[in-house]
Amino acid sequence: MKITALISDELISELKKYARGKNLTDSLTTAIKEWVDLKRIRELNEYIKDNPLEFNSDFSAEKIREINRK
Repeated sequence: MKITALISDELISELKKYARGKNLTDSLTTAIKEWVDLKRIRELNEYIKDNPLEFNSDFSAEKIREINRK
């Protein structure tokens, strides 16, 4: 998708420095993907905080080792 955006030269320079893309499009794509990934991780952390994981009452490390060895 083509877009037009007004972004300061300083921010673009930093973006190029840290994203290290082949060109501006590649750098922007990398930065946006990383930002979205961070947001997803934060969202997942909040979900886990509100809904903690629980082990089944019959859970044992030995059973899991047996499954993993198959």
